[in-house]
Amino acid sequence: MYSNIIQVLAMASGQKGTTMFILIISFDIQGNKHKLMNPSSWELLKINYGSNGLLSWVNLSRNLLLAYQSFGVVYGDLSTSPLYAFSSTLGKLHHHQNEEAIFGAFSLIFWTLTLIPLLKYVIIVLSADDNGEGGTFALYSLLCRHAKFSLLPNQQAADEELSTYKYGPSTHPAPTSPLKRFLEKHKKLRTALLLVVLFGAAMVIGDGVLTPAISVLSSVSGLHVTEKKLTNGEILLLACVILVGLFALQHCGTHRVAFMFAPIVIIWLLSIFSIGLYNTIHWNPKIVRAISPVYIIKFFRETGKEGWISLGGILLSITGTEAMFADLGHFTASSIRLAFAFVIYPCLVVQYMGQAAFLSTHTESIAFSFYESIPDPVFWPVFVIATLAAIVGSQAVISATFSIIKQCHALGCFPRVKVVHTSKHIYGQIYIPEINWILMVLTLAITIGFQDTNLIGNAYGLACMTVMFITTFLMALVIVFVWQKSILLAATFLLFFWFIEGVYLSSALTKVPQGGWVPLVLAIIIMLIMFVWHYGTRKKYNYDLHNKVSLKWLLGLGPSLGIVRVPGIGLIYSELATGVPAIFSHFVTNLPAFHKVLVFVCVKSVPVPYVSPEERFLIGRICPRPYRMYRCIVRYGYKDIQKDDGDFENQLIQSIAEFIQMEAGEPQFSGTESSSYDGRMAVISTRSIQSNSSLVISEVEDFSVGNSIQSSKSLTLQSLRSAYDDENAQVRRRQVRFQLPPNPGMDPLVREELMDLIQEKEAGVAYIMGHSYVKARRSSSFLKKLVIDIGYSFLRKNCRGPAVALNIPHISLIEVGMIYYV
Repeated sequence: MYSNIIQVLAMASGQKGTTMFILIISFDIQGNKHKLMNPSSWELLKINYGSNGLLSWVNLSRNLLLAYQSFGVVYGDLSTSPLYAFSSTLGKLHHHQNEEAIFGAFSLIFWTLTLIPLLKYVIIVLSADDNGEGGTFALYSLLCRHAKFSLLPNQQAADEELSTYKYGPSTHPAPTSPLKRFLEKHKKLRTALLLVVLFGAAMVIGDGVLTPAISVLSSVSGLHVTEKKLTNGEILLLACVILVGLFALQHCGTHRVAFMFAPIVIIWLLSIFSIGLYNTIHWNPKIVRAISPVYIIKFFRETGKEGWISLGGILLSITGTEAMFADLGHFTASSIRLAFAFVIYPCLVVQYMGQAAFLSTHTESIAFSFYESIPDPVFWPVFVIATLAAIVGSQAVISATFSIIKQCHALGCFPRVKVVHTSKHIYGQIYIPEINWILMVLTLAITIGFQDTNLIGNAYGLACMTVMFITTFLMALVIVFVWQKSILLAATFLLFFWFIEGVYLSSALTKVPQGGWVPLVLAIIIMLIMFVWHYGTRKKYNYDLHNKVSLKWLLGLGPSLGIVRVPGIGLIYSELATGVPAIFSHFVTNLPAFHKVLVFVCVKSVPVPYVSPEERFLIGRICPRPYRMYRCIVRYGYKDIQKDDGDFENQLIQSIAEFIQMEAGEPQFSGTESSSYDGRMAVISTRSIQSNSSLVISEVEDFSVGNSIQSSKSLTLQSLRSAYDDENAQVRRRQVRFQLPPNPGMDPLVREELMDLIQEKEAGVAYIMGHSYVKARRSSSFLKKLVIDIGYSFLRKNCRGPAVALNIPHISLIEVGMIYYV
């Protein structure tokens, strides 16, 4: 789309060399995905249509702008690592605090920064985006689309036709490898893969607890250097006040985070670069030689086992690296690469070099190495900016925690929670109140409980390295199954980075008794919650799948279904993508009456980040035309926003009307009476409906239901709805009236069906949902009963109800009680 617009404008401008002013709204477009990034990234560009072309100028300016924004979101955590990396590393070398050990520690930090953030993430991993999205679940989503790794059986062939489903330019199917067949065949291996992904996601959530604790406590601990009279308790109290303020402000939203925080991080980076350069020149210029990996060999030769244990501190220099990939959805790979390669990397290298040069002549200052290395005249300005930068780094990780929990929920791995969208313009900026307060309590508990950045650093380093270790494993699978490269190449990538990360991870694991147990305990608890929810959801879906109402039985009942068909439209919500759910027969058995028009609605998530509005609705017919029974599948990606705009009913009616017209005009939809009616579905574009609708739409000014439409409901129900609307004026829904346009050539049967649809819409819409109780069978094992009857039931009772999550109006809701024995 971008290139098409530019080509048209360029042709209209005339000859080469013509100067044009174009207002361009920045979109992240890959394939057919259109995602509004940020109104602040609208660019007024002066473009010279010369030999280089327009597109390169547009891309360059757009990436530079996004690179600037990324400083405030992505790099706050990584850029504050100099606050505690050297003190955590050298503090463990009690018998080797000399110049040679310090030179070796800097050499280790330099090569760690070069190999993991620069080589692994910036050059390789950022290329494995899922339609512009990154993170652990993005890699898992890619794998599930290219191999049958998903455990939820709700995939349909129609999902594979989504524009965001396909990856890369290749359109021809790849030959199935023996490894792929082996993994798909064994369910235990697919379950193990899911557990690995959940463990990685749980460790990221653990980072959301540990990052604010270590960043804020490290920044305020600089007061020990100048304010000797302040006690540890007073500094701890100051850190807790800052943390409470940070979490209390989360509800305001982070939609201004990029432009508000980017200047803070840039000033911080310039400060540490300048201080590092000054310290290098002033104290020990010979530190430049330590870039040679020879000093790493000398380091381990001298320090031995102590040196290996101290690696837990070295890895703190790369904490926050995973954010480059996890926050990819808000930026572009090119912008993140530009920011890291040209600003972050050189600033960090020079700062660590300067800090090492200072320590080589002041070994007694290791405990507060960063603040001791700051020249006295600039101490207070740097202290203030360091505290602000620590808050920025904490903010980024908290926002990432909210995002990954939303992804987990969308893929059926986390209980329903309240998600507040804090920005109308920036896609994906969310706030989850319950998670925010849980994070705050846990962060304060860790800060008060440990009171020591070295102990928190042990926990933090283990959490970060575990996430990197899992990312390397998933990336190797992506190289084989998604990029379709050789297993040898994937094995080389895996072994090379696993060797480096394994050395760091083994060192971090030795610190489990000294604080390292915290992320492990947190991750295991969070992973258990996610797996129990996923297991219960899967069992409930399988129960629905195996207890579907027989279509043959429905056809045998005739168009009346053997019951009274009352005026109105009944929307029956179910998780089933095919078939008639058991809740329908359960309802009819207890109350033998149903609406004249029935629509079985399934709201489901598909393993893609976004589903465009053109592809959101799948409409089909369940029984022959006289039955007036339809199916609607509403598809969302794991990053999509399910907005409550009050227009769902109208879009649904328009979509069904469009389907009825399409079915009459296309032979493939008009089968014989004996053919299978369930399963034939069509994608109905909501945008094409708005531009070329089968129905004439008119908005009603008066919100009074009794005056706006001729309803067949009783006066009692009308008065109840009026009272409800009076009490809920702020959520009052748009009243729309449909009319059939004059069309003499329309099929009489189609006209009759459309008229019935309009008439029943005016009679009213009811939402029917199952109020389900899930229990394990009596023959189940003790472990299954424990998981389902206690774990899953507890989570279902304490999470948001499905009616609230789907924004269903309470005045129109009918719940049917049902027990699932799984």
